[in-house]
Amino acid sequence: MRAANSKLKILIYGEYFLPVVGGVQTSMNLLARGLVDLNLRPDRDNVESEITVTVVIGTAADGMDDSVFPYRVVRRPGFWRLASLIRDADVIHIAGPCLLPMAIGWLIGKPVVVEHHGYQAICPNGLLFQQPVERVCPGHFVRSDYGECLRCCSVTEGRARGLRSLLLTFSRYWLSKRVAANIAITNYVATKLALPRTQTVYYGIEVQDSKCTIGTPSPLSRLRIAYVGRLVPEKGLPVLLQATRLLKNAGAPFEVKLIGDGPARSGLEKLAETLDVKGLVQFTGDLRDSDLDQAVRNVAVVVMPSVWEETAGLSAIEHMMRGRVVIVADIGGLSEVVGEAGLKFAPGDSQALAACIWKVIDDPTLAISLGLLARERAGRLFKLRSMIDGHVSLYRAVGLGEMQ
Repeated sequence: MRAANSKLKILIYGEYFLPVVGGVQTSMNLLARGLVDLNLRPDRDNVESEITVTVVIGTAADGMDDSVFPYRVVRRPGFWRLASLIRDADVIHIAGPCLLPMAIGWLIGKPVVVEHHGYQAICPNGLLFQQPVERVCPGHFVRSDYGECLRCCSVTEGRARGLRSLLLTFSRYWLSKRVAANIAITNYVATKLALPRTQTVYYGIEVQDSKCTIGTPSPLSRLRIAYVGRLVPEKGLPVLLQATRLLKNAGAPFEVKLIGDGPARSGLEKLAETLDVKGLVQFTGDLRDSDLDQAVRNVAVVVMPSVWEETAGLSAIEHMMRGRVVIVADIGGLSEVVGEAGLKFAPGDSQALAACIWKVIDDPTLAISLGLLARERAGRLFKLRSMIDGHVSLYRAVGLGEMQ
């Protein structure tokens, strides 16, 4: 066991990091900051080791000043420097099954913890989503239906790159079975991956109290609805636009904001025009920080109409913490995150989604009751402190060789 006042050196590795913005990058930053802040807790046990954090990433700074972070940041190290950093650390935490640090850590006998934010260990595209037909994959890789995997990858990458993605998945799966521990961000992900030594640690976030206002739309006003996230096919946004058309035809008083950007944006804008709902739908583009806060300030309902088996849904957690009504597709880890604290509909069913929205329009008090439920659930399950404590407990277990 480590002596008092010794250091527990954690290396967190990710392929992408700030200024690239996404759920994984947000989680990495919150984790690293939380580990550093742990040393400052007034209730910290004096016999525990001080924790030092180094974040190693494959993303260029692109003008970002890394001195703003309260931890050390190393960007795009060469092979030998990466190997040296891994050798110097006590525990290696990898955000997703990234092959190079997994292989180095395994070869030199370092405890490696892989946190699975997606399905890269069992699916070449990491989504368990069939690109040719845009539907949930039944698990072709795990079933050894590799020809189906190759056909899927070839649609977006071409055959040569698709074959490469398939071959790399074998390595990711093999190494994930041999690391000291795997972290799943929901129980659903843990079940899907079925990897040994897996523990679920939910995402944790902190939202300022000033942002945590329960959504209470006036019965005389237009219901303000938003989607927040990337505009990509697997997010199911055509379903939201089709529900918008149904609600418009029924005379519902509402408006929709699509907050985010991505490769599907132009197609969605054309679909909104085709469905004659362009006047009800605002495409805001990518918004961050105060601009995002302003955009969602008067939003009462957040919709996530995913058609893939979403691993968690950090956006859903954030808006549950804000006390908003969250309406989600009943699929994957997204359904697990929301539980009974929101409204759910069958994936891809625009009529069912429209019916959920109508419930809030017909009964404005539902926004209050569901908002309170959402905030209570988020505060109970998705606290930042709980996420940090869960990781630290696991780090100490693998450091002492207690994981079986």
